[in-house]
Amino acid sequence: MWTVFFVLLILILLWALALMPRVKNKPDFTPFRHQVYAHRGYYYKDQSIPENSLPGFARAVENGFGVELDVHLTKDGKLAVLHDENLKRMCGVDVNLSELTSSELKNYRLAGTSYTIPLFTDVLKGINGKVPIIIEVKPYGGNISALCKRLCTELEGYCGVYCMESFDPRAVLWFKKHKPNLVRGQLAMRANRYGGATNPLLAFAAANLLMNFITKPDFIAYCFEDRKSLSFRLCKKLYKVQEFSWTIRTPAQAAEVEITGGLIIFEYFNPKK
Repeated sequence: MWTVFFVLLILILLWALALMPRVKNKPDFTPFRHQVYAHRGYYYKDQSIPENSLPGFARAVENGFGVELDVHLTKDGKLAVLHDENLKRMCGVDVNLSELTSSELKNYRLAGTSYTIPLFTDVLKGINGKVPIIIEVKPYGGNISALCKRLCTELEGYCGVYCMESFDPRAVLWFKKHKPNLVRGQLAMRANRYGGATNPLLAFAAANLLMNFITKPDFIAYCFEDRKSLSFRLCKKLYKVQEFSWTIRTPAQAAEVEITGGLIIFEYFNPKK
C-alpha cells in the first residue's frame, strides 16, 4: 500500500517538474502585455483580404493589434509567410513551400485574390516596429536548425518587439540554446489534433507540456478548445506561466481567457469593440 503511494507521489512530482517553464533569468515580457494579437493578420473571413497577406498585416497595424504569423523556409533559404506548408488550401496548387524559391512565390495567388505569398522581410518592413509580433516557426522535413538560423538573420537590425513560438519543442529548444534572451513559447493542443505528420510521442509530449523542463518556454500558447487540459492547468497553477489562447473568435471567448490573465490571438472580429 505504502509502496504504491510513494510511487504515485514520485510520478506526480516528476510530472510537476516536467511542466516547469523558465522561472529564472526571464526576459522582459512587458511589451507583450495589454495587447491582443491578430491571427495570421487581421484578415477577412471570406479571404477577400487573405490570411498572412501584406494587406492583412497592414490592417492589423492600422487597428493597433499585435500580429501573429507563420514562417517557412523556401528552397533558396529565405522565409515565406504562410500557415500551411502545402499551397493547396490557400492557392489551389498541390506544391510545398519548401519546393519553391522566394522568387517563385509571386506566381501563386492567395485565395483567388491578387495578393501573393509575402516574404518575411517584406512583412517586417510593413509592420516596422509599430506593434509586437508573435512568430510561429514551422519546421518541415528536418529543417529546424536552418529555419531558426534564417529567422535570426532576417531579424537582425529589426527595431520592433517580437517573440517566437512553435508546436515543435525542438525549435523552442534551439532558441533556448542560441537566443536565450528572446521570449519563446510552446504552442500546444490536444495530442490527437496534431495529425499523422507528427511523431505520436512528440505530439503527446508537446500536448502535455512534458518537454518544458528542457525547453523552458516563457509562455504557453494553448488551443482555446483544449485549455482545460490537466497539464496546462497544472502548469499555470504551479508556475503562473503566461497563457496565450488561440484562436479566439467571439467576445465571450475573449472574456473567458482575459479574466484569468490570458492573452488572446483572435480572428474575424474586433476585440477592442
